[in-house]
Order: sequence, then structure tokens, then C-alpha cells
Amino acid sequence: MILSSSIIASDAARLGDQAREALDAGVDWLHIDVMDGRFVPNITVGPLVVEALRPLADETGAKLDVHLMIEEPRRYLDDFIDAGADLVTVHVETCTHLHRVLTHIRSRGAMAGVTLNPGTSLSAIAEVLPDVDMALVMSVDPGFSGQKYIPESTERIRRLRGMLNQIASRAWLQVDGGVYAGNIREVVRAGATVVVAGNAVFGGASIADNVQALRDAAALEA
Repeated sequence: MILSSSIIASDAARLGDQAREALDAGVDWLHIDVMDGRFVPNITVGPLVVEALRPLADETGAKLDVHLMIEEPRRYLDDFIDAGADLVTVHVETCTHLHRVLTHIRSRGAMAGVTLNPGTSLSAIAEVLPDVDMALVMSVDPGFSGQKYIPESTERIRRLRGMLNQIASRAWLQVDGGVYAGNIREVVRAGATVVVAGNAVFGGASIADNVQALRDAAALEA
């Protein structure tokens, strides 16, 4: 299991220090949620934050996992890739020409991910699954950190895992939203290979203890 920590849940005034602490504790990737106040009701960060985190990612071997929750993402792909994004994920709901967007991401040397809102059918991404490096199941309605996991997401993870297996895809299956020590094993057993955790990493007193709790819970036998 790859653990990607969502920096939206970190202390913005201590972003660099907390990102380093999370990576030192055993987090694999840094998940950067980009919101524009249009596609989702929140505004977060832009390419400058990706650029600022790039040296830390290079030093530690972490990937910068950029999730674009924005309208017309095609306009900003180059900006985020130039800033240092390793992987860029876009929403099917925001891309009129989804295949073109994914192809462009890959042509620039980044990995391409696709995702969809909880209310959007998985069939909406079926045709592009052969063209992605990662498929993401949103297990909350996107826009804010700290939301509760939507229980029906587990079955969506299983179904998407089946769709990827059917085409012999080696793409990662990422899950984002409401994952914590109490349900991470369920998520992994359903087929997730990358798990995003925000408050479950940065909340409370100890990032190191939080990461260890997630790792221990994910490794429990059924």
C-alpha cells in the first residue's frame, strides 16, 4: 500500500516542516488538492506550492500527487507539470475531451490520473482506463478535508478494481476521503493500492504515531 498524505489537512504555516515530518514517518507521497472555488466550494493552492515542495520530494524520493479539482484543467496542466508534479489527476466531470487531457499529461512526462465524484457512474471513465496510470475513487464529495467516508465507496472500489483487472491494467487504484485507521483495512481489501489520508496523518499530537497506526491497521489480517 502506498500512503499519500493530503497536505490540505496540515498546518499551512508549517507546511514544509509537517510534510517532511510525514515523509520521515513513512508516508510515500504528498497529495496536493487543488481547488478553484468553482468546481468545488473551496479554494486551496496553486503551482507555487508544488514548486516549493519539489526539493523535498527530490530529497526524499516522494512523488508529488496533484489532484486538480478545477474547471477547465487543461489550461493549467503545463503550469503544474512545470512546477514539478509527478502525477496529475483530473475529474471526468471537468474534461470535455478527457482522452486529450490525459494524453497531454503523459506527453509532458508526468503520470496521468482520472477520477470522478461519488455520484458519477464508474462507466464514465471505463473507456480511458487503458490510458491512465492511476484511477481514483472519491470516497467523499470533494471540496473539504475532514469529511466522513461514504460507506458505498467500498463497493465502488471493488468494482473499479474489477474493471482494471479485466483489462490487465497496472494502474494504481487510489482512494481519497475519510480514510483513517478504523477503515483503511476495508479500503485496501477492496482493492486500493494508494490511500490518501489527511486528518488521519496530520491531526492530533503525533504525525509519526498517526502514520504507524495507519500502517498497522492496513496490515491487520482479516
